[in-house]
Amino acid sequence: MRKSQLYAGLLAPIVAFLGIGVAVHINRSWWRLTENAISDLGKLGLPHNWVLNISLIATAVLGVYYATGLLERAKNGIERAGIWTFIIGLVFLATIGLFPEGTAPHYYVSWAFFITAGLGVLITGLGALTSGDRAFGWFSVILFLTGWVLATWARGHFRGVAVAELIGAVTISIWHYTLLLLVAKDVQ
Repeated sequence: MRKSQLYAGLLAPIVAFLGIGVAVHINRSWWRLTENAISDLGKLGLPHNWVLNISLIATAVLGVYYATGLLERAKNGIERAGIWTFIIGLVFLATIGLFPEGTAPHYYVSWAFFITAGLGVLITGLGALTSGDRAFGWFSVILFLTGWVLATWARGHFRGVAVAELIGAVTISIWHYTLLLLVAKDVQ
């Protein structure tokens, strides 16, 4: 893995959360965490919708560049399959920005992002378990299960989906940064 890929991995979640935060600030007069979806901040026709949409696309580009470097670190086919699944999830993240709320594919690409990125975490963790990396493997599996349980709970308790989406995004980011720290030790 190149150092530039590590830096891309470091920046990816920061760009996403910064973009979401700025978009929330711009739309604070009407947007509510418990009433809306994050995608509401990027919907067609909304002034400054580009703030969210561009940040999601940039995050995906940085994340894919980083994740392709993870492929060379994979110890077995299961880990590689997990990383490829995660990369597909990041491509779906970019399509959320390309097909914002108000376009026909938006609903599907939003769900596809959370499902495939989450499955990427789980599959990579299962691969780590089979390769003998028990600590990271169990961490990944438990984090995946905890994230899905909490997101499902939030989905049933709030009118909007933003809380569930943020739980998913934070869960993926925790896994991402944990893996980044493990990989960074090996990169000179």
